[in-house]
Amino acid sequence: MVKQKFAFDKTNFILLAIGMAVVILGFILMTGPSSTPTTYEPDIFSVRRIKVAPVVCLLGFVFMIYAVLRKPKDGVEESGSEK
Repeated sequence: MVKQKFAFDKTNFILLAIGMAVVILGFILMTGPSSTPTTYEPDIFSVRRIKVAPVVCLLGFVFMIYAVLRKPKDGVEESGSEK
């Protein structure tokens, strides 16, 4: 039976899922109460929302780029002799 070669292997998909989870975590860190015209919410300028969360998102996107560019390892090595 001929095994099909795919661009990604299982490890690539796992790395992509981890990267996506990190990006989602970054977006969750950005959430919080919002200011309205009648009340001012100083939490919109917190360190978590304007520094930590964007860095977490950036690291998630970089990790996803690595997962896409990672070359899958070949499980079957061919021998030097040909028929």
